[in-house]
Amino acid sequence: MKLVIQRVQNSSVSIDGKVHGKIDRGFLVLVGFCPEDTAESLPKLVDKLIHLRVFEDEEGKMNLSLLDVGGSVLSVSQFTLYADCRKGRRPSFTGAARPEIAKPLYMQFNEALRAQGVPVETGVFGADMQVSLVNDGPVTILLDSADL
Repeated sequence: MKLVIQRVQNSSVSIDGKVHGKIDRGFLVLVGFCPEDTAESLPKLVDKLIHLRVFEDEEGKMNLSLLDVGGSVLSVSQFTLYADCRKGRRPSFTGAARPEIAKPLYMQFNEALRAQGVPVETGVFGADMQVSLVNDGPVTILLDSADL
């Protein structure tokens, strides 16, 4: 599982011109799955995500977590995180999990965040979405379950 985490002042996802999910302070998380991913990797990744100390404390140091600041997550499924661009100019997405694997994992990921008390807004799995954000910092972190 790969996560692209962006610390945001606000973020939203729209489908067909209508806002489907939006948050204020927190993380926009682009979430991708590979065929080998299982639900067993979710708790560790969720724990790492919600405890990342990337929000500034009163001294301006990145010392606070999403939980510490009462932040939210806008979770957006993103199969293109598994793009393979090594050959030619057109990316291959064969490294991404098929929808029948990825969709349940995406839903479980979001529920695992909610179970930790994190407010979660989402896009729609498989939909054509437009994502807007004000990246705060900018701060962008990459997490891969294979590295944990």
